[in-house]
Amino acid sequence: MNRTNPKADFFFVKAEQWQDEFQTLRTIMLGCDLTEELKWGCPCYTSGGQNIVLIHGFKEYCALLFMKGALLQDAEGVLIQQTENVQSARQIRFAALEEIVALEPVLKAYVEQAIAVEKAGLEVEFKPTEEFAYPEELIDKLEEVPGLQDAFEALTPGRQRGYLLYFAGAKQSKTRTARIEKWTPAILEGKGLND
Repeated sequence: MNRTNPKADFFFVKAEQWQDEFQTLRTIMLGCDLTEELKWGCPCYTSGGQNIVLIHGFKEYCALLFMKGALLQDAEGVLIQQTENVQSARQIRFAALEEIVALEPVLKAYVEQAIAVEKAGLEVEFKPTEEFAYPEELIDKLEEVPGLQDAFEALTPGRQRGYLLYFAGAKQSKTRTARIEKWTPAILEGKGLND
C-alpha cells in the first residue's frame, strides 16, 4: 500500500462529516498504486503526475471525482455528471459506508481504467466556447465598452467559459449586470475569474 501524504491528513482530521467513509476511500485509493497529494483542499490521487481521482464531501453525500470520468466506460452505471456544464469530471456518490465497501471492486476497476486513460494520453473533447450561451447583459456590455469585445475574445477559452458560466449562473438580470460590471476591469486586463 502506498503511504499517506501528511499534507492531506488535515482533510481527514478536519472533516466533521463522513469520517469513516473518507478513511475507507483513502485506504482504497492508496491500494490502487496512486500517489496521494493535496489539491484544491482535497486529497487528490495521481499517477505519473497526472490527476486521476479526488475525494470530496458535501452535505448529502461524499464522492470520488474522476477527472476524466467522461472517458470511462461506466458498465456499472455509477458515474454522475454533477451539472450540465461539467464536461470532463464524473462522480461516484456515497451516502453510507456500506455503499463504499460494496463497491470496492468496482472502484478499483474504475481507477485502473482512469490510469489507462491517462497513460494512453486520451483527452476530453470540450464543447467550443462559442456554443456556450452569452447572457444578453454581457452582449450589451461588450458593445458598450470600447475594447471589451476584443479583450474578451483574447482570453483563453477556459477563462471565457468561466466568465460565461458565472455570469449566466445568476437568475436575475440585475445580478448578471452587477457581476459583469464587477469583472469588466479584470477582463480588460486579460485576467480570468481565478487570476
